[in-house]
Amino acid sequence: MLIRYGTDRNGRPEKKAVVYTREEHSIRQEQIDRDALTVIRRLRDAGFSAYVVGGAVRDLLVGNVPKDFDIVTDATPSRIKRLFRNSRIIGRRFRLVHVFFGPKIFEVSTFRSIAEGSTGNNFGTMDEDVLRRDFTMNALYFDPMQEQIIDYVGGVRDIKKRQLAPVISLDRIFEEDPVRMLRAVKYAATTEARMPHSLRHKIKKSGNLLRSVSPSRLTEELLKIINSGHSYDIVREAVGAELYEYLQPAAAALMLDSRAFETQYMRHLQELDAFSRGESDARLGKKLAFLIKDFVLTLTDWSTVSSSPATVGELYHRTWAECRRFVLPMNPQRTELDYAVRSVLTELGVQSHSTRRHRSRRTVPV
Repeated sequence: MLIRYGTDRNGRPEKKAVVYTREEHSIRQEQIDRDALTVIRRLRDAGFSAYVVGGAVRDLLVGNVPKDFDIVTDATPSRIKRLFRNSRIIGRRFRLVHVFFGPKIFEVSTFRSIAEGSTGNNFGTMDEDVLRRDFTMNALYFDPMQEQIIDYVGGVRDIKKRQLAPVISLDRIFEEDPVRMLRAVKYAATTEARMPHSLRHKIKKSGNLLRSVSPSRLTEELLKIINSGHSYDIVREAVGAELYEYLQPAAAALMLDSRAFETQYMRHLQELDAFSRGESDARLGKKLAFLIKDFVLTLTDWSTVSSSPATVGELYHRTWAECRRFVLPMNPQRTELDYAVRSVLTELGVQSHSTRRHRSRRTVPV
């Protein structure tokens, strides 16, 4: 084990981080995406520092396969853009760079300062950047060239203990960004980490802050849950933390009113997870079908539905509109929700026509 030193305000040496060498952890360079390594090498060859950060390091330590490899560096977005022709700068205020390798996208961000708290956009140092991270298990930096983990906040220890611990103080962490509550339940569910009573209590008290979060951000978080292969565990954790009413209020209300609906809804989330693990690249519409199936069953007595084209067409549009309201605030692409609705209707024995034939006949407002 090595120690990373910096200097305090008086210029004296000060311990900043613990550095775990390759003999002390399980991550190896060959586990890092080759294109992510290319990004890191090019940044370093240009004189910058660069690390794999956050969720990928956490997932590799707990034995999960990372879905993304995020990279952090001291290069500014404009310098990163000049190094990679296959990239673009995104974001208006919080600017970062997406580097493209075919269908893969690597998010490359610049170290941020804590001068404006944990959500400011001033560039800073690695020592500051770590203090903006939400939980210790997500605040680890991996140097794939040296195969070393840089740990400022005890993240490796907390992962070994299966403990979810915030980096930012509880009086600020959710006020500054309410979405961190959703990440907390997701991490607890996917890493089997214990959530301390103080953290769980704070989440239950702060859930209403999610009302201020934009539908686009909530959609992003919900899609991550649906695609995770752990939607059952995450939703169960969110229900227990009293957050699901802000993510899927219609489903949460139905579960509260009917134990039978809750049982079926959760069972279909388990089926969604099995499907996602087997077909992770399947289109979203196939996965949404698991989410809306039980709700569609409540809409009518499907055994009495007429099979006439006019009736089926009208029924399709009404079902689609009801499902659109059911999944709010999530706002998936219309084509994917169309696909999900048609799939469920087909399973119920109702052969709906392609949406292309009906798109000009929308009889129900959406």
